[in-house]
Amino acid sequence: MTLTDQATTGSPAETRLPTRWLILAVICLAQFAAVLDNTVLNVAIPSLTRDLGAATSDVQWIVNAYSLVQAGLLLAAGSAADRYGRRRLLLAGLAVFGAGSLAAGLSHTTGQLTAARAGMGIGGALLLTTTLAVVVQVFDAAERPRAIGVWGAVNALGFAAGPPVGGLMLAHFWWGALFLVNLPVVLLGILAVRLLVPESRAPGGGPPDLPGVLLSTTGMTAVVLAITGGPEAGWTSARVLLPAAGGLLVLGAFALWEHRARHPMLDPHFFRSRRFTGAVVGVVLITFGSAGVLFLLTQQLQFVRGYSPLAAGLHLAPFALTVVVLNFTGLSARVVGRLGHPLAIACGMALLAGGFAIVALLASDGYGTLLVGLILMGAGCAFANPAIVEAVLSAIPPDRAGAGAGIDGTMAEVGNSLGVAVLGAVLNARFAALLPATAAGAGSLPAALAAAGTDGDRTAILDAFAAGISASQLVGAVAVLAGGILAAVLLRRAERREADGSVG
Repeated sequence: MTLTDQATTGSPAETRLPTRWLILAVICLAQFAAVLDNTVLNVAIPSLTRDLGAATSDVQWIVNAYSLVQAGLLLAAGSAADRYGRRRLLLAGLAVFGAGSLAAGLSHTTGQLTAARAGMGIGGALLLTTTLAVVVQVFDAAERPRAIGVWGAVNALGFAAGPPVGGLMLAHFWWGALFLVNLPVVLLGILAVRLLVPESRAPGGGPPDLPGVLLSTTGMTAVVLAITGGPEAGWTSARVLLPAAGGLLVLGAFALWEHRARHPMLDPHFFRSRRFTGAVVGVVLITFGSAGVLFLLTQQLQFVRGYSPLAAGLHLAPFALTVVVLNFTGLSARVVGRLGHPLAIACGMALLAGGFAIVALLASDGYGTLLVGLILMGAGCAFANPAIVEAVLSAIPPDRAGAGAGIDGTMAEVGNSLGVAVLGAVLNARFAALLPATAAGAGSLPAALAAAGTDGDRTAILDAFAAGISASQLVGAVAVLAGGILAAVLLRRAERREADGSVG
């Protein structure tokens, strides 16, 4: 029996791969490195500015090149993994990610570093999709929820560990070490994948859908570029409207093409499933809220409380640790199995929203209150995330696991970008409205503080910034709660239709 046949039919325990948990450890190591590079560079901005003479625009391209390329290629990477082999594409992703890391660590100019980061984004897209696709193929239906939970916990840990890991390394090494440290991880991953991970691919994949790849990559990159540029350039500026309109038009053309293509990279029939639609809604809104609120918390701890980047990262660590503990112990998988996907998503996102609300309204009371909020947020993510990912993957055929992983990753990137951009815009609007007259028109907290004439003005400016953060965090809480309810309702309706013998 092939590995794909196993995943499709659900094999008995005696035919399970004996090395499956070791395989999970290997792919999670690769996954951790890919996710870590989304946030690890944030603490190195002062060093890059000093050593490379980078302007603000240069720094933005260096930071965003990785996520932009990654977001644009996720759909294509997932489809390619199904067509050409998940193990083969996992090895290719490790190799490209390693080459990009080496080039980034040895860069001497901002242009070189931006190009290297873009190359790392290509490898990151392959890693994010193939690692999840391999999990689906290696584990049967009984063990898959726990395995997906571990995979999701590593995702959360990598995202949250970026600032403290970056801070620790910069305390002892130069900024290039942030990239070179990936090399031993990549080499170990390549060796382990070659020895342990079996090959699997979708049968009868057909020829490559090159127009679909071009349209999806161009459209997603343009949309994410518009979203990330909105807070700084202004949502009505040509720099935002032109790529947004162009990206949406290209994605519309992509949808039309996929309906007509004989061998589409993304089956458009997926979106007719209420189960699939509900899960996708959950992916977007849970990442919208969590990414946006964590972004705001990082600013709050540094600008309002005066913490260093390392200290801010360490104070946020309980969020990721809660996710890790609940998933690695298997508790979240048991809860999801008992509650079912709809109720687990609703309860998890309600906990996440409650944590956001506590952080927004009571964080000024001290770190103890903030800690309670972070633990609630972590528990919510631990229950909701695996249920959402499993709901996405269970709504499509197992032999299209790569495509499912690509959709999940793409929607997560959209949610991340929207969360930071939209909640950042709410913060800026509220902050500007509450500024004292002496700092009116200041575009940032440092600029406003520089314009402060008295201690009273300085206090008023910090209070305005704290109020802006609180307002935007509450917006994130409402979005997450609404998303949990909507996703749960759609999934529940889909389950009822399936129970009645209808197609969801």
